Amino acid sequence: QVQLEESGGGSVQTGGSLRLSCAASGITFRFGSAGWYRQAPGKQRELVAQISGSGFVVYVDSVKGRFTISRDNAKNMIYLEMNSLKAEDTAVYFCRASGKSVYWGQGTQVTVSS
Repeated sequence: QVQLEESGGGSVQTGGSLRLSCAASGITFRFGSAGWYRQAPGKQRELVAQISGSGFVVYVDSVKGRFTISRDNAKNMIYLEMNSLKAEDTAVYFCRASGKSVYWGQGTQVTVSS
């Protein structure tokens, strides 16, 4: 059974930083793609950042230069370092992994306020 567990969300002020973590069991991140998505109230879930098995990364334009996705193969975890946070980054952030199927974590709330 595949499980993804996010942690690291919270409330910060504009310009602050947070680091999200996602721990996986039942799936190995480096054998497929993994990423972070977010969903703000009233909006569709959107891709934030993704890392392929080979380490290729992509970001949504709105977070380029501010967010960094990374993977620790030894710990089988992925991270999202978020800097210069803006109010529009407020959302529930989900970890996603692709293997035989697509798997999602439960999500972690990130709230950015001025």
